Amino acid sequence: MKVVDIMREGLVVALKLGGPILILSMAAGIVVAIFQAVTQIHEQSLSFIVKLIIVVFVLVVGGGWMLETLLDFTRYLFTLM
Repeated sequence: MKVVDIMREGLVVALKLGGPILILSMAAGIVVAIFQAVTQIHEQSLSFIVKLIIVVFVLVVGGGWMLETLLDFTRYLFTLM
């Protein structure tokens, strides 16, 4: 197996692990920004708190799957050595 293939697999795992958190956090930011624009409430902590709650929720719900994915990739790397 080539180093390029291993790097590609690593990037896929990184996207799998970070993608859901980033996408949901970005969607929450857009929703809060629209809400703030409509209500003319410009509180910066509101957006931060909503994003923090969503990130914690995703980690609680998907944390086991994320850990299992990372462990599988680590085992795969050790078998290649």
